Amino acid sequence: MDTAHRILHRLDRFSLAFGHAVAWLALGLVILTSLIVLLRYAFGFGSIAMQEAQLYLHGALFMLGIAYTLRCDEHVRVDIFYRRFGHKQRAWVDLLGTLLFLLPLCVLILVTCFDYVVVSWQRQEGSADAGGLPFVYVLKTLLLIMPALLIVQALAEALRATLKLGSPAEPDADKPAEEGSAWN
Repeated sequence: MDTAHRILHRLDRFSLAFGHAVAWLALGLVILTSLIVLLRYAFGFGSIAMQEAQLYLHGALFMLGIAYTLRCDEHVRVDIFYRRFGHKQRAWVDLLGTLLFLLPLCVLILVTCFDYVVVSWQRQEGSADAGGLPFVYVLKTLLLIMPALLIVQALAEALRATLKLGSPAEPDADKPAEEGSAWN
């Protein structure tokens, strides 16, 4: 396995492992949501902190799972033309889309959110609601973690597309598998 394939394999393994770990947040979200509903309707008890925790878990699940979703090629795409393309045409679309749109967007998010997150940490920002969670600044940090994770996966996607463009034969499948093939 050459260097490019080893790098791609490591980047993909990172995204997969991180995505599998983040998936456990979904279980926590389901349990917390069920508990909120049970407490509210069975016992007439409501908690702002629990509702905010539910919101935080939902946001964390989305923002931390976005790179994994890209890795598994499960993101939303309008593929009216893309699905009809050959593997080299798809590789060009993926490479150019990554370089011209995804990476610049991630950098823009990092640049525009950095001061916002720093100020939140400096103020140790908490909930505006009485009884809410005291660490809003931790949630806002996801505005920096999300694009960083996406940049890592975008580099993997750009490398994958470049390798496809350089390969003489069409790979077995355009959709990357979770593990095992040379395209991972």
